[in-house]
Amino acid sequence: MQQRNLRRYLRHGTLTHLAVFEAVARHRSFTRAAEELSMAQPTVSVQVKKLTETLGVALFETGGRGVQMTRAGRELFGACRDIFARLGEIDARLAGLRSPAQGSLRVAVGTSARAFAARLLGSFSARFPDVEIAVPVLNRHELLGRLAAHADDFYVLSQPPEDTRFVSYPLQVTRLLVCARADHAFARRRGLRFDDIAQQAFLLREPGSGTRKLVEDLFARHGATPKVRMELGSNEAIEQAVRAGLGLAVLPDCMIRTGSASGLRALDVDGFPLVRNWYLLHESEAALSPCARLFLEHVQHPQARKALRPPVGTRTARRQ
Repeated sequence: MQQRNLRRYLRHGTLTHLAVFEAVARHRSFTRAAEELSMAQPTVSVQVKKLTETLGVALFETGGRGVQMTRAGRELFGACRDIFARLGEIDARLAGLRSPAQGSLRVAVGTSARAFAARLLGSFSARFPDVEIAVPVLNRHELLGRLAAHADDFYVLSQPPEDTRFVSYPLQVTRLLVCARADHAFARRRGLRFDDIAQQAFLLREPGSGTRKLVEDLFARHGATPKVRMELGSNEAIEQAVRAGLGLAVLPDCMIRTGSASGLRALDVDGFPLVRNWYLLHESEAALSPCARLFLEHVQHPQARKALRPPVGTRTARRQ
């Protein structure tokens, strides 16, 4: 009887349809689901339509609030989490039969951590060249979404969530400084107060970025709001905007070269540098695949710690 009830699912490739449905439900958007899955939006719509026909119930409804799940959709969304978690457990067990040095690895990385994460993953790849590595680079908001969806083996982020389901390992400490163009009026002043810089135009990362949250929290503690001149999607873009004289910014010290030839100057501001700690996270109860365990061992090796250091020629800023 149970097998007869399952025939409708087994006939139509439902697992693929469920993966598409789960992405649409999680994002509440066909467009964002298509981007995540690297599909055309019409393909996503067709997959959801086929799943709806297979199940015989409507899963989504559209209106002024955008894409919303029906009651059936909510039931199926919860079931998808259970199904994918179970499949992940099975795959982890089967992975024990495979060679760990020929497996695959997914490490989701915060945008501000991509430079040192690339060095770490590069050192791992040099030791185990047959491992396939996928590295989604995302802002903090997107990274937490993937964490909740159990989408990756590891996550590199700052301020890890206080959740006993996850284990974290410290990776690197970043010092954040206020910087300006080298010819800015504040460039050679010492002992600047927070009130001095609070009146200046700032260049910030996009909403959802961990760096932006850090800056907004700092301003909030002083009862102020940053005067945002421009929002940009990466620290590298912000660095170039500061060089163009568009405003002040908070950047990692490793991005601010010493000397006026660089075009940037670290400002001497009371309360800076801010310290930002980066961690490697994985689910504490999840059975790591042999390849994931291999990576974890690599991360804890002294040689891997050396790979986290900036390359020769990258000098951190001095107080000017």
